[in-house]
Amino acid sequence: MRAVLFSMLLMLPVLSFGQYSISGKVTQASNQEALFGATVSIEELNKGIITDASGAYKISGLPEGNYTLSVSFLGFVPFSQPITLKQDVILDIPLKEDFKELGTAIIYAKKDYPVTVTELTAEEIAPQNLGQDLPVLLNFQPSIVTTSDAGAGIGYTGMRIRGSDPTRINVTINGIPLNDAESQGVFWVNMPDFASSVDNIAIQRGVGTSVNGAGAFGASVNLTTEAPADKPYAQVGTTVGSFGTWKVNTEFSTGKLNDHFSLYGRLSKTESDGYIDNAWVDLKSFYLSGKYESKAGNFTANVFSGKEVTFQAWNGVSEQKIAEGDRTFNELAGYDNEVDNYQQDHLQFLYDKQIGSQWFLNAALHYTKGRGYFEQYKADQSLTEYGLETLVIGDTTISNTDLIRRRWLDNDFYGGIFSINYQSPEMLKGAPVLDVTVGGGWNRYEGQHFGEVIWAQYMSNGNIRHRYYDNNATKKDFNIYAKANYQVVENLFVFGDLQLRKVQYNFLGPTQTTNPETGQPVFTELPQQTDLSFFNPKTGITYKLGKSTIYSSFGIGHKEPNRDDFTGAVEQNWPEAEELRNLEVGYSFAGSKLAFAANYYLMDYDNQLISTGKINDVGAYIRENVKDSYRMGIELQGKWNITDQVSWDANMTLSQNKIKEFTEFLDNYDSGEQQAITYKDTDIAFSPNLIAGSQLAYRPTNGLKVALLTKYVGEQYLDNTQTDSRKIEAYLTNDIRLNYTFSAGVFKEIGISALFNNIFDELYESNGYTYGYIWGGETVRQNYYYPQAGRNFLIAVRFKI
Repeated sequence: MRAVLFSMLLMLPVLSFGQYSISGKVTQASNQEALFGATVSIEELNKGIITDASGAYKISGLPEGNYTLSVSFLGFVPFSQPITLKQDVILDIPLKEDFKELGTAIIYAKKDYPVTVTELTAEEIAPQNLGQDLPVLLNFQPSIVTTSDAGAGIGYTGMRIRGSDPTRINVTINGIPLNDAESQGVFWVNMPDFASSVDNIAIQRGVGTSVNGAGAFGASVNLTTEAPADKPYAQVGTTVGSFGTWKVNTEFSTGKLNDHFSLYGRLSKTESDGYIDNAWVDLKSFYLSGKYESKAGNFTANVFSGKEVTFQAWNGVSEQKIAEGDRTFNELAGYDNEVDNYQQDHLQFLYDKQIGSQWFLNAALHYTKGRGYFEQYKADQSLTEYGLETLVIGDTTISNTDLIRRRWLDNDFYGGIFSINYQSPEMLKGAPVLDVTVGGGWNRYEGQHFGEVIWAQYMSNGNIRHRYYDNNATKKDFNIYAKANYQVVENLFVFGDLQLRKVQYNFLGPTQTTNPETGQPVFTELPQQTDLSFFNPKTGITYKLGKSTIYSSFGIGHKEPNRDDFTGAVEQNWPEAEELRNLEVGYSFAGSKLAFAANYYLMDYDNQLISTGKINDVGAYIRENVKDSYRMGIELQGKWNITDQVSWDANMTLSQNKIKEFTEFLDNYDSGEQQAITYKDTDIAFSPNLIAGSQLAYRPTNGLKVALLTKYVGEQYLDNTQTDSRKIEAYLTNDIRLNYTFSAGVFKEIGISALFNNIFDELYESNGYTYGYIWGGETVRQNYYYPQAGRNFLIAVRFKI
């Protein structure tokens, strides 16, 4: 810890080379109201400041030269203007409202909603984007814990928000659902280098407002993609780093052609050997967006695709191997093609139109095609389990075989979303008195699951690519909502949100009947259907007082069980849907030098689904509903512009995450039954009570920015028993990031970036799992972890013309 503090102190000295300043006031173009919290920056110097409550800004210490002054504020068209600096400049800037869709909400109104949200712009994402997957780029945001199977942030990565796993985090791209309809998770490996084409990320914690998607339960993340730029450009960049990491991408934009059409595109390739042995990845992707603007509205077509081949590291590393010092051991490396091979293609058609001055229409159609397989070597498998006949050769009966199998997934996901927004002409303090949005969506998923045996030591009656199972599924998801924000008096907003959601899921799963002759239960796989209806109301209040904002909201959300919950349980014992009652109370302050936010949350669950070790009547492990559990915490965020050259962003989450009572089931191989153990008031698995992040940035000279990035994650348990022998130890990591931008010759911009991760070589694990059983009268527990890399680096260079 002393080393961390010492590193911070080294970065505090401030050098001042400038002689001039730029100052002025930022206002709304429509009514001349001041905009506080707008970002004003000098692109060439990477210097910036936030406007105060009166909309005023001042950037001092600037050397003579030619620069570009940029101003951005969520919900407004970005402003950019060349500046020749030979003396102090005073420039007032009116910003025009931008009614671009963010998810299904109009950004302009969203800033007055009583929600707990963090916004990131493309400019804030870019310095960290050197090739690692998008969850890793969000690692320093509030209440987020990230992990990587391969240990280096590329390949299979994931994140938890407030302890909620990826199946409970709703992710959308331009408002279109991204979560897998059946597992309800998001597989970022299918979208390599997608962050390079993202314009804005909104991370909404808690139930939040109505969104389109299956996982809107613990948090929501909406990605707004890069729109074609008004001016043409082209750029190419490459990254090299530890573990054979290499990335190259190229981007272009045509600018606006004939005042109507513009086109943006990106092509990327990423390779890495991974920190874990033989955990290599080969990733390819592209993104193409065309936009046509006319009086009839704006039409946008996006097509993007990701193709991944990943050698698996999903088994983790045993506790014993880690204790022996072999942190990179990969037991799957015994077969050289234990790969995941998958491609996902996305097509989006977006339409938005402003009708008069009060009405705004957004609509979208989408289609996603996914197909691929993972391949495994399996030893000593039962022939009959694969639909193969037992072999009899002479006096020898062969019932088991070694084999290689492929499990395929071939799916189609399509549908549409819409929203109609009305904002009253009556305005108070720059905000409409009444803001109403009505919207909804309909989506359909068609998934084909099947398995093939591509080789076997004893193939019996099978042929190559022998298909041993088929399981098709369809899922339809419909929702409609209405939400309104009403300004009762000046700066006092009352919010209401009502959503109705209906889900129909058809699949092949076990059902129980009774043998009429013996009276014994009989289990068969049959087509089945479940129909679920959810009503999700939310309400809240927001009050603005000068530079301060106070808000409170209460919402109810529901979430259906996932595919494995249905197919792993007998029809008569399907689990119930989860319910979440969410209270948020927050305060924020935004000044020119200091911004601060504090938020209290209570997430009270009814019937939360957890793993208990229980097996059902056909021997499959299932999740069970627990009646009472909760997450309660305080989130603190701050940004301090210490000087014109030094700034500090920090956040901390203090929480308590408890299950009031549940029963664990252990397989008892001595008795052939399961032993039940009841626990009370234990911590929810993978829910650290303390999470903290820090970004201390220093701009010593033109275009150069140095940052010390610190992340602390408290101890977390691998299961819900809160047992010290089954936990992930707390860890503290420190990274150093360097970004230098300048122009030379024909290049408008040359960017050089370096990221030195885990500079103090912390040995830590960020994820894991555990299982136990009883054998010979002894209880055996086995833990597996996902070790993360020690010191490592990434270096990137980018050329833009």
